[in-house]
Amino acid sequence: MDTAARLLRLLSLLQARPHWESADLADRLGVTTRTVRRDVARLRSLGYPVEADAGHGGGYHLGRGGRLPPLLLDDDEAVAIAVGLRVATTTTVSGVEEAAVAALAKLHQVLPTRLRERVSAIAGSTIQLPRGDLPPVDAEVLVVLAAGCRRTEGLRFVYRDHAGRESRRWVEPFHIVHTGRRWYLVARDREREAWRTFRVDRIADPTLTGQRYHFDSPPDPVALVAEGTGVVPWEIKARVLISASAEEVARVVPAGDGVVEVVDERSCVLRFGANDLAPLISYTSRIPCDFDVLEPPELREAIHNLGKRLLRGSSPSPDRPVP
Repeated sequence: MDTAARLLRLLSLLQARPHWESADLADRLGVTTRTVRRDVARLRSLGYPVEADAGHGGGYHLGRGGRLPPLLLDDDEAVAIAVGLRVATTTTVSGVEEAAVAALAKLHQVLPTRLRERVSAIAGSTIQLPRGDLPPVDAEVLVVLAAGCRRTEGLRFVYRDHAGRESRRWVEPFHIVHTGRRWYLVARDREREAWRTFRVDRIADPTLTGQRYHFDSPPDPVALVAEGTGVVPWEIKARVLISASAEEVARVVPAGDGVVEVVDERSCVLRFGANDLAPLISYTSRIPCDFDVLEPPELREAIHNLGKRLLRGSSPSPDRPVP
């Protein structure tokens, strides 16, 4: 066994038990205890926290911190992790979804074909309860898109727009954004020479082209998704000045609902839209801070009238009979 293989085997053994005596490690590796000491020193120089235990015969254990050791998995463990990551891509736990996609993309690159088939078989026979009106997202599509982003490699896919029309797209993927409800791919469209956002549930048959690329000045992917989903598609666009910092407002406004712009440390402007005035009135009235409607004037007037009606409703008239 060469040195590199022996070091990986030593790491695997240290992960398997909380404590190893030096003689036991030497026996498992087929070397002397002196070689074990040298290998432990090599692991420490690489950033792995291998700690020595005091006592008769000495010993070692893997401490906390330092570089994350490589995981050495058997077939069943690898399949279990891959299936678990697929489930995590649709979890409601904030911040987990994108990390799950990135980890799943890395794992799929090293899974043998036989294990990929087992993972696909389990996924194909598993049904998740639907989450309201949220569209289903194919984990395989997410994996390919994440691989393109990670490797800066071009993608081709079929895209279906909101009207159901399909087109072939050739893009340079940059980032995947999850708004809490939907997944979006942020990419530069090669044929249109412009940045675009694509709903992942509308992407089909993505393939890597093998062509690499480089971005000189990429946009903020979250801001691009917020602009493309919360403002651009709508006929009526609103601007509201809010008496709170942009950081505070961003915590309560989902990324896909609108764009938050900094004014100063104590105020910001929220831009959002809709096709009718009613949802704008409802959305604005739920803002949990003091605000001023900047535009459109119809929204400002509607909010003013709503406020007067609510005041009348909260102050019963003495002439009104009480049931």
